[in-house]
Amino acid sequence: MSAPTNKETLKKYGRGVIGGLLFSLPLIYTMEVWWSGFIAPPEYQLSCVVVTYLLLLGYNRYAGLKKDSSLKAICRESVEELGLAVIVSFLFLLLLSRIDFQMSWDEIAGKVIVESMIVAIGISVGTEQLGGNGEDEEDEEGSKSEGANSAGAKEEGSESGKDQKENDSSNFKRIVLSICGAVLFASSVAPTEEILMIAVGVSVVELMLMVLLTLILGGIIIYYSEFKGAPKERPGFFIMLLDLMVMYSIALLVSFAFLFFFQRVQDYSLYIVVAQMIVLGIPAAMGASAGRFLISKQDD
Repeated sequence: MSAPTNKETLKKYGRGVIGGLLFSLPLIYTMEVWWSGFIAPPEYQLSCVVVTYLLLLGYNRYAGLKKDSSLKAICRESVEELGLAVIVSFLFLLLLSRIDFQMSWDEIAGKVIVESMIVAIGISVGTEQLGGNGEDEEDEEGSKSEGANSAGAKEEGSESGKDQKENDSSNFKRIVLSICGAVLFASSVAPTEEILMIAVGVSVVELMLMVLLTLILGGIIIYYSEFKGAPKERPGFFIMLLDLMVMYSIALLVSFAFLFFFQRVQDYSLYIVVAQMIVLGIPAAMGASAGRFLISKQDD
């Protein structure tokens, strides 16, 4: 078995981070979890880490890694997932202004530890279960292309119109599934007071960083993580940028619709409304990006 390349490792960790966020964002946005991390005594936090690590060992042994993986590899993988979860949780809580460097070390550590345990499970699942079978699919595509090449160029003219129709249909399908995914993922946090709390507490710079992070995460999901159903070939930079803009626009529109429905628009200033849209736009955009793959038919 050959060692994974740096590119494969980055894709694997990318899927892990996305999986961790997809499965844990509702808890990262939950005030009760912030407080539990603040008030939980050290022995509770330690027991939480131990239990999570045992769960990671069990998942990696029976569902995550290959069956012939050694105990050492399973333990190392679980430690990596825990470490990555701590980093992701710390950065996200910092971005949302739920922790800062004026807090005590105990408060910061407690919040990060409690949040990161759920993130770690999501990373473990996302790393293995959200990826496509690249080699098998490439082999299938290779055999299909050989057969297609033998047929020659007879059908090129007749198929051009059909390809255009399929492309239009595919674009409409992506938009519909993006809306569905955004609604599905944003709905779990949209009604909560935490969205307003975060929006009121963040600065303009933090909002801009949220926008940038959201676009980066969307690009990773769609083009770089090799999710099941994701395109194998990446288009040009401007096409990718346009796709991300459409995805983010959908996420913001869905966020605004939720905020309007839950009476979070009518009595607030424009800045607060926009800030709420950006905050809620993070899970909405992740749903819009991942939803087109995760909730679509995989046999198309």
